[in-house]
Formats: sequence, C-alpha cells, structure tokens
Amino acid sequence: MEKVSTQSTADVSVPIEKNTTESRQEEVVPSVLPVESVGETIERPSRDEYEEKPVVRRVIQAPVIDEELFPESQEILIKAQPSPTGDQCMFRINRNLLEGYSWFFSGFESAEGSPFAERLFSLGDVATILVHETAFTLTREDKTIVDWKPLAIEVGKAVRELLADGGTLLSPKIIAEIPSENEIREGIQKAIDEEVNPGVAGHGGNVTLLSVTGNTVTIKMGGGCQGCSAADLTLKQGIHTTFRKYVPKVGAIYDETDHAAGLNPFFQGELNA
Repeated sequence: MEKVSTQSTADVSVPIEKNTTESRQEEVVPSVLPVESVGETIERPSRDEYEEKPVVRRVIQAPVIDEELFPESQEILIKAQPSPTGDQCMFRINRNLLEGYSWFFSGFESAEGSPFAERLFSLGDVATILVHETAFTLTREDKTIVDWKPLAIEVGKAVRELLADGGTLLSPKIIAEIPSENEIREGIQKAIDEEVNPGVAGHGGNVTLLSVTGNTVTIKMGGGCQGCSAADLTLKQGIHTTFRKYVPKVGAIYDETDHAAGLNPFFQGELNA
C-alpha cells in the first residue's frame, strides 16, 4: 500500500490508504458511460413499462337473497312462520306479489278488486292481510287460537290456485293511490312527534323514523322501549294504529330495534303451507 496525503479544510494532513488495484479498476470502468457508447447500450425500460398494470374487475350488484329460503323450483313454494305469540302468521312465497311496495287490507271491504285478498278473507277467521313483495302476513279474528297449521294449509291451497289461474292478484288502483315517499315521511314523522313519542315518553322511551321505501316504513324504538317485554305489543297495537290514522295508505311497518332482552318479537319457526 502507498500512503497518500490529502489536505482537509482545516489544513491537517490525514494519511489515507488507497488500493491502487481498485483505483485502476475504477478508471477502467467509469461510473458514467461516454456519450459515444450510449447508443450501443440496451435502453433501460421506464418505470411505467415494468410496473404491473392494475387489474380492472367488473362488479355486478346482485340482489341480497335470504339464505336458501327456497330451492330453485318452478313449483309454487310457500312457508308459513307464526309469530311467537301466535297472533299473526307470515307466509313467504317464491313469487312476487307486489314488487317495490306493500299494502295493508284492514278487512273484506278493503279487498274489493283484489282477488288475492278477497280469496283469503273468504276463508274465514282472517282479520287483516299485509302484502309486501314476496310475503304476506295474516292476523285472525279468533285471537284465542294459536295453532296456525290448519289455516295455513287452507291458505297455501288457495294461493296456489290463484297463481295457477293467472290474472291480476291485486287491484291496479293500489299503486295509483300510494302517496309519494316524502308525503309518507312527513305524515309518519308528524304522528311520531304529536302522539307516539309523547305517549312513550313516560316510560323513558322514544321512536325514531329510520326510512321510507315506497310506502314501507322502518322505525327504531329506543330508551325505555328497547328490550322491553311489552315492546312488540306496544309496537303493533299502538304505533301501527297511530301511523295508519295519519297515513292511511302506509303499508308494512317494521321495527329495527334489537330486543335483546326477552322474547324475540320477530317470526320464528316454519310450517309448509
């Protein structure tokens, strides 16, 4: 090794060991290619060329379907689900009865022009009918009977016959008479402000309007109403009646409250109708 002396900015000589072999190698292979050699080299690809292009995927918005409620079948399938208290029964069917809307038949007179409702009321012991898309819910005249199986079999037979015959199930006037969503929203909110919330405030409860879709309303019960064992009864008997008084054309009314304590207020179990 030879000793090479360099001068620092402080004018102090510092001995530095330098490998002459490495120095010669650095001179032979310069860090920057001469201009004349550039054309002979292989051009390096740009960043855009070697970066992987993002994969464009086509997204299809598919409808949400209940978990295999019905197998694929051309046969008319109906499942009956009585409520835990036995006061009403919801029937689900693999056919669309009233797409995008719901309708409440308060009695036989309200069913005029709707063969579907007229036929069900003619079975006897049917007090009200609520139709919503692919489901319909019945209440019965005799509140002491909680076994729905005999009536469910009759209902299933009647509905299959109606669908097999074809034709109109519900009166065309129904859709024409439904108010706009804004009108329904204003009417329901007025009912909540003027009657419903003042009525449940004594129990520390409150009701909130969550959404209006078509003429279907979804609410949430909070405060003292949430988890209350009587919440289901209060909802059906009190709030439904008040809502229909303010907005006669309102259809289905759903409660999105999680009644964690006590009996599940929604439908449980199934019967083949």
